Amino acid sequence: MVKPGAICSATGYWKAAFCLTDIHKMPYFIRLILFLFCLMVLVESRKPKRKRWTGQVEMPKPSHLYKKNLDMTKIRKGKPQQLLRVDEHDFSMRPAFGGPAIPVGVDVQVESLDSISEVDMDFTMTLYLRHYWKDERLAFSSASNKSMTFDGRLVKKIWVPDVFFVHSKRSFTHDTTTDNIMLRVFPDGHVLYSMRITVTAMCNMDFSHFPLDSQTCSLELESYAYTDEDLMLYWKNGDESLKTDEKISLSQFLIQKFHTTSRLAFYSSTGWYNRLYINFTLRRHIFFFLLQTYFPATLMVMLSWVSFWIDRRAVPARVSLGITTVLTMSTIITGVNASMPRVSYIKAVDIYLWVSFVFVFLSVLEYAAVNYLTTVQERKEQKLREKLPCTSGLPPPRTVMLDGNYSDGEVNDLDNYMPENGEKPDRMMVQLTLASERSSPQRKSQRSSYVSMRIDTHAIDKYSRIIFPAAYILFNLIYWSIFS
Repeated sequence: MVKPGAICSATGYWKAAFCLTDIHKMPYFIRLILFLFCLMVLVESRKPKRKRWTGQVEMPKPSHLYKKNLDMTKIRKGKPQQLLRVDEHDFSMRPAFGGPAIPVGVDVQVESLDSISEVDMDFTMTLYLRHYWKDERLAFSSASNKSMTFDGRLVKKIWVPDVFFVHSKRSFTHDTTTDNIMLRVFPDGHVLYSMRITVTAMCNMDFSHFPLDSQTCSLELESYAYTDEDLMLYWKNGDESLKTDEKISLSQFLIQKFHTTSRLAFYSSTGWYNRLYINFTLRRHIFFFLLQTYFPATLMVMLSWVSFWIDRRAVPARVSLGITTVLTMSTIITGVNASMPRVSYIKAVDIYLWVSFVFVFLSVLEYAAVNYLTTVQERKEQKLREKLPCTSGLPPPRTVMLDGNYSDGEVNDLDNYMPENGEKPDRMMVQLTLASERSSPQRKSQRSSYVSMRIDTHAIDKYSRIIFPAAYILFNLIYWSIFS
């Protein structure tokens, strides 16, 4: 029993306990006041406390519903490499070091085929390169079995395949706005490593049929350090591992086909390596070269034929026309070769241009032959006049075109012939010459040779009008049937 005089004599926790045991002994009014006081204290404790203004805006705390919708594997406290236990392993060595070769699957998505250069014999391509492999050192526990995605900063701390582009001239990884590198790690240790790369690689082109050619280029991927005993590089889904954008197009080429292949490559000093190939076939558009090369060359050849219809005495007209066509053909040949590599074999366009150049040059030589034969003819006429006794002391007669089968009546008609300048001796010279030719068999034979020479000179132009076009048309038929 507790004595009345000793009520609430204890201190601390026990004092409150003993006092509560004697509350029922208090008067009813005092107990009511005590109850109201306790209720007021409880209400005041539930009110939010007023804080002093500091100038900072307090952000509301996320609700419990928001937390349930997040991937908990991506927002755990601490650094990601601690979750992946990067510091506990030596990632300078490949996974399963000392064991069988690690398989690394590859797939590629071609974003664009930027350019094809015939002069440098290369091509530029932008692509997404993805690698797939399993590294048990990166396995982690996850209740939801979801992956974790990282950027390029983690790539420098773990092992990744050392794939490079064989025969590449330039290549770089895009870094706008950040490095275009993605690393995705799955709970069982499977890894997806993706990069966006632009590469310029060599392409061995054959221009023997240029510009009626098709080119096949290859982009080759290979491990730099690991042979086939350490790393097995393969296409992850076979031919389906290569995807291309349907909007890829080039100005001068038609992309016919993309396909993948793989084989082993041997180096005498290091061994065998797995090599993957991205092959694509390009066919050149011919219409551009028809407008810029073939049509101008054909027109120049046809223009050179115009000289066959110009009078052989119009020396300036025929010479200037021939020189113009020759120089134009030279300019066309120079322009085509300037945009091509200096190969040591003959291209299809070279055959066409040089044959056209030969036709133009032959038209110039044709007029040289006509002019030479005309000069020889005039010399013979001069000698013929000097041998006639009745022509001594007379000025040289003007040349009158006559057919070899003239009659005496036609000769008598020359009495009515009067030149425009009214020089009478010229008319007399023609009559005397013809009369002498009729009176002497020797003169008659000389007249036949003289007239025959005049006919041969005209025949060169007459036959050239038929032979040149026929030969050029035959050449075009043979050319296009072989190369098209």
